[in-house]
Amino acid sequence: MSSARVWTIYPPLGLKGRFPGEDLAYQVTLQVTNSSISPKPVEPARLDSHILEQFKVLIGEQNCLTASADTDPYCREWRDKFFGKTALVLKPGSTEEVSAVMKLAYEQNCAIVPQGGNTGLVGAQTPDASGNQIILSTERLNRIRTLDADSNVAIVEAGVVLEQLQTAAEEANRLFPLALGAQGSCQIGGNLSTNAGGTSVLSYGNTRDMVLGIEVVLPDGRIMNCLRTLRKDNTGYDLKHLFIGGEGTLGVITAASLKLYPRPKDQQVAIFAVETPEKAFSLFDLARDHAGSMLTGFELMPRMGVEFTIKHAPGARDVLEAPHPWYCLLEISIGSPAVDGRALIEAIFEEAFEAGFVEDAALAETTQQAADFWRLRHGMSEVQKHEGGSIKHDISVPVSSIPAFLARALPACEEAIPGCRPVPFGHMGDGNLHFNISQPLGADREAFLARWEEINTMVHAIVVDMGGSISAEHGIGTLKRDELPAVKDPVEMDIMRQIKALFDPKGLMNPDKLIKSASSFKKDQDQ
Repeated sequence: MSSARVWTIYPPLGLKGRFPGEDLAYQVTLQVTNSSISPKPVEPARLDSHILEQFKVLIGEQNCLTASADTDPYCREWRDKFFGKTALVLKPGSTEEVSAVMKLAYEQNCAIVPQGGNTGLVGAQTPDASGNQIILSTERLNRIRTLDADSNVAIVEAGVVLEQLQTAAEEANRLFPLALGAQGSCQIGGNLSTNAGGTSVLSYGNTRDMVLGIEVVLPDGRIMNCLRTLRKDNTGYDLKHLFIGGEGTLGVITAASLKLYPRPKDQQVAIFAVETPEKAFSLFDLARDHAGSMLTGFELMPRMGVEFTIKHAPGARDVLEAPHPWYCLLEISIGSPAVDGRALIEAIFEEAFEAGFVEDAALAETTQQAADFWRLRHGMSEVQKHEGGSIKHDISVPVSSIPAFLARALPACEEAIPGCRPVPFGHMGDGNLHFNISQPLGADREAFLARWEEINTMVHAIVVDMGGSISAEHGIGTLKRDELPAVKDPVEMDIMRQIKALFDPKGLMNPDKLIKSASSFKKDQDQ
């Protein structure tokens, strides 16, 4: 079925006399099919047995989970902060199957929630409570298609676990530098969809900086193959960056071509004890001047977080004899055998100690000891759940402003909730802190967590006042969706909504994540 549209075409300015009928507008009639006319947002369909059967035909009944015992783990994030319901979890095993699933979902007006390793922290991977949003799990898209050590490129599918790719790169004498606490379970597709940060941003950048190309299935089922492996490709809009960090709201990333790097010839890891965040920054400044790009990690840890980790993480232990208020974990990666990494990190310590920045230090003597040092840092997020409720923030400020931020935010939280236990830790080298607040000892968990929004608002006001971001690396999801318009330029928000409407005109792709659906936004505007 098609409809006729009439377009009036005027001669280009300055070209009179070169075309017949130069002074007259002329008309062209085009036949426009209904499929090319952008549809409007729709209410997601109810998942009845007829629709479920159609999906089973597409990818096999064994890859369609419908029993609540099977679907429930996909509906809850690991901290139990976000949970929903679904009548169907789909596990396609190829890009073509994802395409078929998306096409059917589009035709039947079914909402799709993409999900990787379910390690996200803002609810972007979790369905709502309606039961009518389909979870599309990428866990079966788990092949490393190619790994070209000569070109330093790997093409991997979205369901490949980050640690699996790290190991494959290492076996080829290469490095994939993305490193996260959840690297044993998070998946590459989720890393791209959230533009994950991690502990190596200081030297290698965020996930998007490691991506050469992507393969993505659009909401209507079309496959956009941009799996380029080129380092230079200046051929117009670089569309991959709309999907990286897009939290699954524009399409399903099914594969990516990723940069690999030479493996360091040597790595040195040390934990330095400091008295204050100001001295931690002075240490960072000194280490950066000495090591330059060889400084691949600089993490800030409070004593409270170290104690939590030692108490609850198997194998974690204190690395210094006496406790100290703050610790900095430094990692230096050496690419040339001509550089003595040990001498470099010892020189940093000696100069910092003489300047009064550092009180004590422990330098890893073995690879295992270096891993133990990192365990203190990587375990810090997960262990907080054992201490009761934790109100979390993923913020960034200019690197030099971290001490000033802590000087404002810590007393504000302690005044608002006397006895609370702040655990601000994270990537001091790139300005990103996980500013988490654990409940007071003996406090009621639910009563404490009920103040989440109040504390978030207070902390984020300080962040924005200092020119920072309310989401440094975890994303927006549903957790920060309603807060986002208040901290974004209004024109920027309008353009984001327009991009969403262009790629997902029906509003079926991860609805109400990152930005409100068109229907929700209209309701807010009408109030």
